[in-house]
Amino acid sequence: MSIALSLIVFTVLVALAFDLVNGFHDAANSIATVVSTRVLKPHVAVLWAAFFNFAAMFVFTPHVANTISKIVKIQQSDFNYVYVVLFGLLSAIAWNLLTWWLKLPTSSSHALIGGISGSGIAHAGWDALRWDLLSNTIAFIVIAPLLGFFLGFCIMVMLYWIFRKWRPIQVDGFFRKGQLVSAAFYSLGHGANDAQKTMGIILALLIAGGVAAGDTQLTMTNPKTAWIIFSCQAVLAIGTALGGWRIVRTMGMGITKLKPIGGFSAESAGAFTLFLATHWGIPVSTTQTITGSIMGVGSVKSRVSAVKWGVASQIFWAWVLTIPGTALLAGVLYKLGAFVFF
Repeated sequence: MSIALSLIVFTVLVALAFDLVNGFHDAANSIATVVSTRVLKPHVAVLWAAFFNFAAMFVFTPHVANTISKIVKIQQSDFNYVYVVLFGLLSAIAWNLLTWWLKLPTSSSHALIGGISGSGIAHAGWDALRWDLLSNTIAFIVIAPLLGFFLGFCIMVMLYWIFRKWRPIQVDGFFRKGQLVSAAFYSLGHGANDAQKTMGIILALLIAGGVAAGDTQLTMTNPKTAWIIFSCQAVLAIGTALGGWRIVRTMGMGITKLKPIGGFSAESAGAFTLFLATHWGIPVSTTQTITGSIMGVGSVKSRVSAVKWGVASQIFWAWVLTIPGTALLAGVLYKLGAFVFF
């Protein structure tokens, strides 16, 4: 095996490692509400979420993957772009592990986008980026959590009104079952949007390495790309099954206390937002989406203090720093790598 091909294979493995860490880091997004309301035990919840993470490949077309593969203007057979992908991935993995250790539910998606953008700029300057695609992603940093907040608030108000004559114990019993459905739908959305980001990175890598044509599209009917879709969905599901337990408490109980009706509302709002973004091919943060949804549900309660705004502000600042932080780290790694390797 040539050195060039070995580097491509290694970088694919690094991309799958990122996918694994992504699932591990973002497991809390899918299971925090259903665990905090005690509808499912943690080990059952992660398996439930992992199954639907994997099943997403049979439901959604990889529009997000095709967007991600084009954010940096990859030149076919320009091998330096393999290093752009590699150092972008390493930056994103490092950020995810750091924020996992600090118990902060930051965005794996934005870590990846920041990393790839930073190494792309280090390689070819600001013109290396597709600003039309990147601007949509940056816009949804604001739109996704706000939409989740709005939908979470509206769904919660609507359900309170519909079930206003039910006894609390009846409402809890009904939505304990309902949360199994809402958690499944949210995990489908999470599996679709997040796994497709890694698919797009691998496709960009193969184009840069001259293994795939520049106009290659990811489809399950094409044997040359079906393995990318299958492996990314499977590895993300495995990562989710391993579970990022340090973040679960922050997501499920650190922002606001949830009951089953609140968990159902938050998951339903988050799922709708993710379905919409995935259909439009926009990579969004599943972390920000579910956090916004949980805050929207919490704000329905009579006291403003029902939402722990101190925890929310820490999460907000972690969001703000993710893209510039990973971009800077990736740029430094690329320059160091360029000095050592090429």
